[in-house]
Amino acid sequence: MTGNLKSARDRAFESSERPSKIGKSECSGDEGGAEEESQQPRESGVVSRPMNQNPRAQRYLVAIEYIGTRFSGSQKQPNCRTVVGVLEEAFHKFIGQPVSVFCSSRTDAGVHALSNVCHVDVERISKRKPGEVLAPHEPLVVRRAVNHFLQKSEGDISVIDVQCVPADFHARYRACERTYFYRLFSGPEPLSTFEKERAWHVTDELKLVSMQEACKVLVGEHDFSSFRASGCQANSPIRTLDELNVSEVVSSPYFPSMVERRVESTNEVTDLGFGMRKKHRCLVVTARARSFLYHQVRLLVGVLKSVGMGDLTSSDVERILNAKDVTSASPMAPACGLYLGHVKYDLP
Repeated sequence: MTGNLKSARDRAFESSERPSKIGKSECSGDEGGAEEESQQPRESGVVSRPMNQNPRAQRYLVAIEYIGTRFSGSQKQPNCRTVVGVLEEAFHKFIGQPVSVFCSSRTDAGVHALSNVCHVDVERISKRKPGEVLAPHEPLVVRRAVNHFLQKSEGDISVIDVQCVPADFHARYRACERTYFYRLFSGPEPLSTFEKERAWHVTDELKLVSMQEACKVLVGEHDFSSFRASGCQANSPIRTLDELNVSEVVSSPYFPSMVERRVESTNEVTDLGFGMRKKHRCLVVTARARSFLYHQVRLLVGVLKSVGMGDLTSSDVERILNAKDVTSASPMAPACGLYLGHVKYDLP
């Protein structure tokens, strides 16, 4: 078989992806480096990291989504189910040999990802003629094949995009920007079963305008020592927060009933009737920067929540920032409401 012909494995995986199945939750492990990213120096746009040592392998950039509460964090750990561990196992089953997966952003146990990114080197060896190297798999084939094996496991992680990149492209150190989202549900009603472990439920009403004003104090370049957990290994606490805001959004996954649609169209207030759940207010904190310190986002959200409850003011937030001491900040928000939303690259 020549390198230009598709193997039987490729043809098999160019069919529809298998549906997911719901897996049971895994116990969370210790947190370790959720948002901390190294400020690796660059020269002429090339990162000073070793290239792929195997010239016959193709490096792929792989975007993944996962439910964080099902994993003991993203980084590989002994005797724990982790994002990297599960992904490496799926790749191993696909290509028949072990691989190493490198994530752009480390996430703690309980932290979700709408799109985390990693890179992996894959050498395609002929099954009929061992030792013969074939042309690399197409990205679509890689995506469908790996998802096939992921869905056979627990179905709580999937590949959403794949792209071929040069051998010196590093998922972590080539990242230009990272965006995190944090979901808070405000209101006295018990949290919906569909939203448990997906958001932080605050029973008090939160003042959106006050939270938005406090965000203005924190945007820009600052010494974020007050928002840096003790386990942080970053060389400097200086970070530039390009965006920090709070917005109110529709509290999915609810769908408007006929009564609700009529109420919204006439602006009348009426009883929704038996069996209709009262909705919470859903607030989303968006934080965007090239890199974050360890637990920085969750510590920021903890302070913003206190502002929303009226326990702190914007002046208090400025005082906390200038104190450069993490003990001056409010307790950090729980992991379950945090989502890694997007990792941006200057792709070729």
